[in-house]
Amino acid sequence: MRAIARVTTLPLRVMVRENAGYAMEDGELPLLRRAAAEFAAAGVDGIVIGFARAGEPALDDVASVLASAPGVRATFHRAFDVLRDPLLAIDALTGLAQVDRILTDGGGGSPAQRSERLRAYVARAAERITVIAGSAVNDEALAEFARNGCVREVHVGRAAREGDDPEGPVSVARVRRLRALADGIGL
Repeated sequence: MRAIARVTTLPLRVMVRENAGYAMEDGELPLLRRAAAEFAAAGVDGIVIGFARAGEPALDDVASVLASAPGVRATFHRAFDVLRDPLLAIDALTGLAQVDRILTDGGGGSPAQRSERLRAYVARAAERITVIAGSAVNDEALAEFARNGCVREVHVGRAAREGDDPEGPVSVARVRRLRALADGIGL
């Protein structure tokens, strides 16, 4: 993170999690709180965090971690996609002042289906929180989202990497192509 911060002025948001799931496991809270505090001290723009329990956002867990990094903004990550009622979850998440973004795949399906759900999420969020489209944001999905105007921010992973390898290096050429696509359609 520090090496990246030295070479870019882009805002950095760092994922804070101890396991690949969306639930906090026993003993993880102190580790997550320490990580959040360390990232805040290092000057990150924000952290990316999210927990769910029985189809509901685990707001107490999120708030507990965020308390270790007061003033740092947060993105509620794709734990959002396992919630029972995304629209009510948006209302609940706006109650956490540090959470200013939600990262979601838009509920799966075709880019057009995702786009319609993303439009509903953005309408519900209004000016309170920004919805970011993420997961499987390839050229087709990016073009649909921009054409539909459902979101103003997207998160690309594999689409920006060589060979679509999630662990592969980011390709400058692919990032330029995605940027040109987004610029050409208004993102």
